[in-house]
Amino acid sequence: MNDMHVLLEKYGPRETMDYDVVVVGAGPGGLATAIRLKQLAAENGQDISVVVLEKGSEPGAHILSGAIMDPRALTELVPDWKERGAPLDQAVTDDAYLFLGRKWCFRVPRIFLPPFAQNHGNYIVSLGALTRWLAEQAEMLGVDIFPGFTAAEILYDDAGAVRGVATGHVGMGKDGKPTDSFQLGMELVGKYTVFAEGARGHLGKQLVARYQLDKGRDPQSFGLGVKELWEIDPQRHRPGLAVHTAGWPMKNDTYGGAFLYHLDDRKMAVGFVTGLAYSNPYLSPFEELQRWKTHPSIRHYFENDQGEVTAKRLSYGARAINASGIHALPKTVFPGGALVGCNAGYLNVGRIKGSHAAIKTGMLAAEAAYGAIRAGRQRDELVAYPAAFEKSWLYTELYKDRNFKNWFRYGLAIATLMNGFEQWVLRGRMPWTLRRSKPDHAYLKPAAACQPIAYPKPDGKLTFDRLSSVFISNTNHEEKQPAHLTLRDASVPVDVNLALYAGPEARYCPAGVYEFVPDEAKGGGSQRLQINAQNCVHCKTCDIKDPMQNIVWVAPEGGGGPNYAGM
Repeated sequence: MNDMHVLLEKYGPRETMDYDVVVVGAGPGGLATAIRLKQLAAENGQDISVVVLEKGSEPGAHILSGAIMDPRALTELVPDWKERGAPLDQAVTDDAYLFLGRKWCFRVPRIFLPPFAQNHGNYIVSLGALTRWLAEQAEMLGVDIFPGFTAAEILYDDAGAVRGVATGHVGMGKDGKPTDSFQLGMELVGKYTVFAEGARGHLGKQLVARYQLDKGRDPQSFGLGVKELWEIDPQRHRPGLAVHTAGWPMKNDTYGGAFLYHLDDRKMAVGFVTGLAYSNPYLSPFEELQRWKTHPSIRHYFENDQGEVTAKRLSYGARAINASGIHALPKTVFPGGALVGCNAGYLNVGRIKGSHAAIKTGMLAAEAAYGAIRAGRQRDELVAYPAAFEKSWLYTELYKDRNFKNWFRYGLAIATLMNGFEQWVLRGRMPWTLRRSKPDHAYLKPAAACQPIAYPKPDGKLTFDRLSSVFISNTNHEEKQPAHLTLRDASVPVDVNLALYAGPEARYCPAGVYEFVPDEAKGGGSQRLQINAQNCVHCKTCDIKDPMQNIVWVAPEGGGGPNYAGM
């Protein structure tokens, strides 16, 4: 008898709440799903019950993105969003694409920017603020939103279809046993369940495996985005300026790039995206961001005319993002439910935009679910959803940019030339498609075959360490709960990862969760892996990049994790 059956036998049964549609994740995709369902019901004089579960303390608490937003899908969902006060306040006024060397900078003339690099009509936003606004719109339509509730378990019916989810238990001790404050999770059951967890969702990953949704597809690929929000000197502030850079500090054979976005009110968002297919285990995505800020053309924005750093860092966060392309999209429907947004991988890596895709796919899934419920169906495959996607403008957009990321296997120079040729000259009509055959973790090389990277020490003004960064992410977890990061085999970190790859988990994690410390029990200079789970910002990098896929990430107790402000 497993632990769940023991708990249910002692404390059960779990409370059950029935809905027409259950949505997991109160991000743009999940909220768009809920809003569209309620809109369709209202248009037809009907009612439909919809619930949205959100593991963060509030909608938007765990949302992290650059972000430049294409408002096309939002306009389809809420045509009068301007009148309703949607927080799209800063239009992009200028695009700057820079190629960096250690001491030099080249700006691409605007006339040569391909279509995907042009942001006229788009907005620099706080995606967290937009998510909170979307949640308000959903609640006004009658959607139930439960923040601080983790969808911890997928529920299946006797036919093998998804019938809903169960929330995580509250009040479990570190030893995995119930404490005096223990409460069973509850079951939320629906005719259909839509999963909108974001990139590398832990339930979405289970669904892909159970239903073989990735059969015949390319392996998913990801990047790690590390972001900071700053308040800068008014003399350096240019509202609406969007800067993207490629080149230094990345080497030619490593995919990566950075952004610098000027919002309103003297705010500036800066970030670095490192493709997680990198091969050198000594690489640290967090330190790449810190090093990038020291480039003369970048640090200019943080300093006054005397060269003093006058800007103030306000917030920090990190999140894995999809970087796969349309040929890595899994099948998005299965008996009883669907995957939407970044949980499926709809982000357009060429445009560095995913929120419009999340909103659009949430709408398409909602329309398919509403049609099915109206026809008296439940828990079958919503085949109308992928069919509608293939006829949509989003499919056209993603197919046109399908080769963008895969050109980088040949290095930055060739990728730049070929992407420019494909998008500027051929307008996305390349007669062939580049495919991918390996997942990100399989690209890591042994440390003996790689050059160590010497990163400069942080100065505490422009560059920082991990722990001070995690502090301003407002990350918090209940200390007495079981660790949400565990190992399948406790010997692997030292015997394999440290011995062969020089312990990459201590570097790829942007939050200092993993560190190798002396193993006093063994002595003789032995080391062990210490997991500081309380630091976790839920970026999912360890779940993606661990070379042996030995780390297991599950959602912690509801409400835990970061609480991003202004991100």
